[in-house]
Amino acid sequence: MSQDSNGAFSLRRRAALVAGAVVVVAVLAVLIGRYPRPGFIPLQDLGRDPLAARILFGLRLPRVLAALLVGAALAASGTVLQMLFANPLVEPGLVGVTQGAAFGAALAIVAFSAPPIVVQLSAAFFAAAGLGVSYHVARKIRFGGWVLRLVLSGIAVSAIFSAGVGMLKYVADPMDQLPAITFWMLGGLWAIGWRELLYLLPTVLPALAVLFAMRWRANLLSLNDRVAFSLGAAPGRERLVLLACATVATAAVTSVAGIVGWVGLLIPHIARRLFRADGRWSVPASIGLGAAFVAACDTIGRSLLPGEIPLGILTSLFGAAGFVILLARPGFRIER
Repeated sequence: MSQDSNGAFSLRRRAALVAGAVVVVAVLAVLIGRYPRPGFIPLQDLGRDPLAARILFGLRLPRVLAALLVGAALAASGTVLQMLFANPLVEPGLVGVTQGAAFGAALAIVAFSAPPIVVQLSAAFFAAAGLGVSYHVARKIRFGGWVLRLVLSGIAVSAIFSAGVGMLKYVADPMDQLPAITFWMLGGLWAIGWRELLYLLPTVLPALAVLFAMRWRANLLSLNDRVAFSLGAAPGRERLVLLACATVATAAVTSVAGIVGWVGLLIPHIARRLFRADGRWSVPASIGLGAAFVAACDTIGRSLLPGEIPLGILTSLFGAAGFVILLARPGFRIER
């Protein structure tokens, strides 16, 4: 067997292990919790205990599925964006998406005292608006390449939205609206049910499908535009499609889960370390690893203490710690 065949077999075996890990984490996440009592829900209780069945199928199952979607969307978006921008430190919030969503949610809470579905729609709208404004500003900048201009405009737009969130928090009712904004920005899936999950599916799944299908093209788009064009790619159009899909997926999950940080930064590095920088392997690996990571963090957050730990806190804690560990490993290189 040739060396290339051995390498492909090794990658397929690792991919199977990642897929198995996702299934194991999902099953454990559904069964583990503090209610109706701390620990596992025994499978034999599902047929004879109506409360256990309602908790598992009515609360935990949609929440675990949502956690898998959140992790998959953020990690895949981070991988694709790092390839498109040729920058291994890029994550979905760089182009104004995350702070735009935060501003939209805060505006709905403060100005309209809106119900959760309106908060989610407002967050999704302003997340997409963040990308649109960043794109428009980048076209007006007269120096540097396109990637540099979009990064600079995204940083500026994110700062503007962040200032807007600060102003809304300043004028918010400290007894009602301010806590709602604060908890939303901490990130969490405590309000997830089947309705919220069905809201995610029509946007996140098609976006992930496009990112997965175009993972071959992401390799070309990470090259210089002239080189990519000579190899048969349409850099401007294809890059816009991937960027739009990454933004749609990120906006959708952020509008429901709040700000869940570090997933789109850490997971792509782990995926590339395990599966090489080739988008054919790193994109699907990111989907699986991100899904397992967020589902595991959410399970720890709702099971470790009597009160729930916000998801965004745990992903930031474990994500930052994991990134430091990667950086400290001998021979580690930041790849794109």
